[in-house]
Amino acid sequence: MEMLGVKVCVFRYLLAVSFIYAAAAEPVTDPIEVKALRAIKGAFKDPMKHLQSWDKGDPCSSNWLGVWCFDSIGSDGYVHVQQLQMLNLNLTESLSPEVGRLSQLLVIDLMWNNISGSIPKEIGYIKPLKLLLLNGNQFSGSLPDEIGLLANLVRLQLDENQLSGVIPKSFANLTALRHLHLNNNSLSGQIPPELSRLPKILHLLVDNNNLSGYLPPEFSKTASLRILQLDNNLFDDAEIPASYGSTNLLKLSLRNCSLRGIIPDLSGSPDLFVVDLSSNQLTGSLPSSKLSGNMTTIDLSNNNLNGSIPASFSDLPNLQKLSLWNNSLSGLVPSALWRNINFSSVAERTLDLRNNLFSNTSVDINPPKNVTLRLRENPLCNNANTNLVRFCGSVADDDDDMRRNLSISSPNCAIRKCPTDYYFVYAPPSSPGQCFCAAPFSIAYRLKSPSFSYFAPYESSFLEYMAESLKLETSQISVYSYGWDEGPRLWMNLTLFLLYDNNSIKLNKTEVRRIKGKFTTWSFPQSNTFGPYDLLDYPDRHFRDSSKVWLSKGALAGTILGTIAISILATAIIAIFIVRKRYNSFDFRARKHLSARISIKVDGLKSFTLKELVHATENFNSLVIGEGGYGKVYRGILADQTVVAVKRAQVGSLQGEKEFLTEIEFLSRLHHRNLVGLLGYCDDEGEQILVYEFMANGSLRDWLCGNPIIPFASKGTLSFSMRLRISLGAAKGILYLHTEANPPIFHRDIKASNILLDSRHTAKVADFGLSRLAPVADDEGDLPGHISTVVRGTPNIISGSQSQCISILVTEKLTTALYCMQGYLDPEYFLTHKLTDKSDVYSLGVVFLELLTGMRPISGGKNIVREVNVAHKAGNIFSIVDGKMGSYPSEVLAEFITLALRCCEDRPEARPSMSEVVRDLEKMLSMVQESSNTISELESDFSDRSILPRSSSSTVCEPRSQNLSSSDIYGSDLVSGVIPNITPR
Repeated sequence: MEMLGVKVCVFRYLLAVSFIYAAAAEPVTDPIEVKALRAIKGAFKDPMKHLQSWDKGDPCSSNWLGVWCFDSIGSDGYVHVQQLQMLNLNLTESLSPEVGRLSQLLVIDLMWNNISGSIPKEIGYIKPLKLLLLNGNQFSGSLPDEIGLLANLVRLQLDENQLSGVIPKSFANLTALRHLHLNNNSLSGQIPPELSRLPKILHLLVDNNNLSGYLPPEFSKTASLRILQLDNNLFDDAEIPASYGSTNLLKLSLRNCSLRGIIPDLSGSPDLFVVDLSSNQLTGSLPSSKLSGNMTTIDLSNNNLNGSIPASFSDLPNLQKLSLWNNSLSGLVPSALWRNINFSSVAERTLDLRNNLFSNTSVDINPPKNVTLRLRENPLCNNANTNLVRFCGSVADDDDDMRRNLSISSPNCAIRKCPTDYYFVYAPPSSPGQCFCAAPFSIAYRLKSPSFSYFAPYESSFLEYMAESLKLETSQISVYSYGWDEGPRLWMNLTLFLLYDNNSIKLNKTEVRRIKGKFTTWSFPQSNTFGPYDLLDYPDRHFRDSSKVWLSKGALAGTILGTIAISILATAIIAIFIVRKRYNSFDFRARKHLSARISIKVDGLKSFTLKELVHATENFNSLVIGEGGYGKVYRGILADQTVVAVKRAQVGSLQGEKEFLTEIEFLSRLHHRNLVGLLGYCDDEGEQILVYEFMANGSLRDWLCGNPIIPFASKGTLSFSMRLRISLGAAKGILYLHTEANPPIFHRDIKASNILLDSRHTAKVADFGLSRLAPVADDEGDLPGHISTVVRGTPNIISGSQSQCISILVTEKLTTALYCMQGYLDPEYFLTHKLTDKSDVYSLGVVFLELLTGMRPISGGKNIVREVNVAHKAGNIFSIVDGKMGSYPSEVLAEFITLALRCCEDRPEARPSMSEVVRDLEKMLSMVQESSNTISELESDFSDRSILPRSSSSTVCEPRSQNLSSSDIYGSDLVSGVIPNITPR
């Protein structure tokens, strides 16, 4: 017994020693960093429980999700955190300042979450940091100056947030920086010229902000700069520096920046692929010098250019898109634009010459099938030349076709056994007659600024580029689907096939981690053609804790691979269901990556809980700033003190789930300076709530009628020049819907209460609950001229019954019938149910008449269109002009009245197109000098709740309409109060 006791003691001693040695061998993370990680987790809200592994063990030894550590122990005896990789985990709330204690971090990747609050300045003290990736969140506030301390930073991605304020000059100290992506925020002020001193900068993307001032000419001297993308900013009256014509740029994109002056001579930029100067006020002729032979895209549409098409435009062998739409170009349409050029079978060329002054062609027009020629709204289309009919008709805006789903089986493969305990399939054959088994997984990927307009000709070279970068065979990579987003940006689903052959499993943890590391560390070689990219999603969770899985053929491997198969199948089912509810005209496979994420977030929108919005609106007892058939709009304050407008559907509202989903769908993908947008939505506990940014100056209706909730609207007036600017802004927003949205959209409910004004009185079109997609071409390429649909909008009976009104419409002229109905509604649409783009033109024309006269569309039994027409024909039009707008140039006012009445013509074909409306308004505005009584750009101060009266109506001078009771005709009034500005994307 004594000997047994000794053995037991020895055994216990050896066991204890073994535990001590094992513990000593276990790496331990720096306790300061452990504490910081716990603080970070505590500041986040993790609804999907992705960070539950952070509750157990040591971060580095216990494999916490998203925490990557150095392989070696530091000189202090601890292991340190190297990367935070937390892509697309649906995290919300704020990022803790404790992140600054992770002093040896190289990568912070929090992309595509819903994190809000400010960016901690403490990040600027993480000196080794190379990648700071916070894009696709809800960060707000200003950019910390301290970020400029990160001398090792290579990539800074803060795009697609809600950041405001100026770009710090300290960013010019980021001497290692190659990629600066600040697009899609609300940044303002002057672009710091100091950024031109960045010695390694490649891509400067600051589009879709509120930047102003001038374009720094110094950027032309930045030798490393390859992409300069400044679209959708506010460079009022600035000119494009002549020095921008001699650069090393691959892409110069200055779309919709309010630029004036002439186009610089770009012949000194030998590497240019893309030039986009569209939607400005550029004048003069097109430079005739020879452009870069790389050129794929030239977009000069929607300017005031004149002269003819230079001969040099015919010598661009790689050109895919030439858009000169909506200018004053004249002369001949040269056939050399498509002749003597060798097109491959997948090449495409679009020549958009619509709405110019071209009077003839050099020869009979007969371009190849892969050339799309658009000549509508040119004088030559009035000729009796039947050969021009197909080029002068209405055509759909075409984009790169969506790819079909990849077939993952090959009928030519010999029958062979793939492992049954894995999710293996036949991959595409690497060469004729060869097949192999593989386990596929998909990566959601996006090219942020590609150097082309059509992808098909570049797909093969793209696959070669990816294969070479990843050290894989081209047969192991496939583009499952792709399509174009706003920007333009090209999203795609990449399918990677990791091989199984000769009974040897090559799919292992090391391989998966190597491939992921390539994507997440942005270590792909620089490509002039494909440019910068976004990683939208990566199946990280599928491959965690898999060292044993991929090194054996055990049951665990089958379980995990089976999970992948189930996930892929579930994603496909969800994609089909969601996309069928989105656009019936789209193949669901083309939108797979968006549909799979819609349950988590809709294109960057935040999904609010009902609890959050109850707190923000004091249980929906806060100030009511608008009310309509949909429900009420409340002023709310979020937890981070952001003031918002909260639109809540009431029980039994005239609008239902369809309108709720329509507005979310449209506003989540429509991004323009003159359109409102969403911050988020709530579809929780049976509620349907939309959350917008707060809009300080309310609606145009508030200003025309007065509204005590909007103090300036009750006391101030709009000068003539301001009314012109508001008209132009609204017209540009609708023009975007008609021509640039993909696919185009008819608004259907344009009225003064749906045109909102931000703090600068910039007009923004609101309320897309009744909008409809424009018609698309049928199988033979024919495009209907209208949509047949029941009437939606805001019709209103002035006198008599509904049946009497309809009787007048059927038996009398449309002009007479106007007397019977609400003035915003296109009478042709009301009678025939045929909705066209000219229906929106009519409604906007009524808004113009309101701006001119101060009258309501229907008042005292009088219709505004009829009253103005009578006064105009009698020659006393100035007698009904709104006296509150002060002085005005009579000749410009006369042009404005003429334009408004043209928009309100009975016959749609007699109305101008929206592009003509925009062009005419720009011309008028250029003739008007700001009058001395122009409204100051004042910020509304709603910081003190006590001074604001409560009201249940959005206006004080216009009683609520009695809507038709017909099931086919009803009033919308979805938003008749304040809905805010959001930065364009």
